[in-house]
Amino acid sequence: MYIHHIGSENSVLNNFISEIRDKTIQKDSLRFRRNIERIGEILGYELSKELEYQSKKVETPLGIKTINLPIKNIVLCSILRAGLLLHQGLLNYFDDAENAFISAYRHHPNNDENFEIVVEYFAAPSIENKILLLADPMLATGKSLVAVYEAINEYGTPKEIHLVSVIGSSEGIDFIEKHFPKNTHLWIAAIDDTLNDKGYIVPGLGDAGDLAFGTKL
Repeated sequence: MYIHHIGSENSVLNNFISEIRDKTIQKDSLRFRRNIERIGEILGYELSKELEYQSKKVETPLGIKTINLPIKNIVLCSILRAGLLLHQGLLNYFDDAENAFISAYRHHPNNDENFEIVVEYFAAPSIENKILLLADPMLATGKSLVAVYEAINEYGTPKEIHLVSVIGSSEGIDFIEKHFPKNTHLWIAAIDDTLNDKGYIVPGLGDAGDLAFGTKL
C-alpha cells in the first residue's frame, strides 16, 4: 500500500486539522462540517497528481492550447454517514465523478466493547475497471473499510483504489494494508498512534458523525 501522509508537512491543512480536534471549536457543527470538506479538497488535490492524464486541445478566443487533463473514469464512494462531509470536498474537485454510497456501522451483539461491522446499503454505478475513491473520515480499527471493500468487490473490480481519510490510527493502517491490494493508495491528513479499549482513535477528535449531524440513538 502507498501511504500519503499529507499532514506530515507543514501547510494550511494544519489549521483545519487543529480546529476539528479542538473540543471548543468543534462544537460549531457548521464549521466542523466545512473543515472536513476543506480537508477533502486538499486530499483530493494531492490525489489528483497520481491519476492518469491525457492531452486535449482547448480552443480559446485567440488560439489553441494543449492541456493535460485527467481521464474521467472516477467513482467516488463514501461510507455513511460521516463520509458525506469528505464526499462533498472530493466532489468539489472531481465534479464529473460518478457517485456511490455505502453504509457501515459497529454492531455490539453482546452490549460490550466487542463489535462487528454491518454493511446494509450500497448504491453505485458500475465500478468495473474504474478508479474507486473510497472516503471515510476516521480510520480507527480499519474494520469498516475492509468490510466495505469486501462488499463492493461483489459488484466488480476497480482499476485503482484510493482510500481517503482525515485521521487514522497506526494500528488501523496496518490492518487495512493486510486486506487491500498492494497497489492501493491511502491519502490521509493525520495519523495518531493509539486506539483505546473501545477502538476509538486517541487523541483523535471524537465521533465525526455526531459532531457533524448530531448524536444518534
